[in-house]
Amino acid sequence: MAASQPVRMNWHPNMKHNEIERWICIYPAYINSKKTRQEGRRLPKENCVENPTYVEIRDVLSVSNLQFVVENKQYCREKSRELQFRGRVRVQLRHADGTLCNNEFSTRESIMKHVAGKIPQLKTRQNKTNDPQPQTQSSGAGAGGGGGGKKGKGKRR
Repeated sequence: MAASQPVRMNWHPNMKHNEIERWICIYPAYINSKKTRQEGRRLPKENCVENPTYVEIRDVLSVSNLQFVVENKQYCREKSRELQFRGRVRVQLRHADGTLCNNEFSTRESIMKHVAGKIPQLKTRQNKTNDPQPQTQSSGAGAGGGGGGKKGKGKRR
């Protein structure tokens, strides 16, 4: 049987760090090199990845010994409403007593840099970069015109 989701409550200042509302949020736009700072990118471009998804963020975090939850949320600065751009990942940074869950990651920026550094090494990304672009095949005869279609026939009446 699968583990149950943590109970969600409204946020208040007395909440402990292990409650899900205190976990940090990571949207794919935070580490997207195609976005500007104004559009929501949080890291320098050289530390970011091209068009990451919440699935890739989830895959990286699943092997990094951190507790996380994936939520179906839309980033407020995202212009497109497509499902491809949805998703948010919440990550637990500290235990209830305030100590770090993983000493390797002391800030939200360190987690985002780690995720952005590991996404290009995923197998799904490796396959995308190694596949050559599909070539359009053209036949030897009559391949010189651009656009094709019916030419010179005019409008039928």
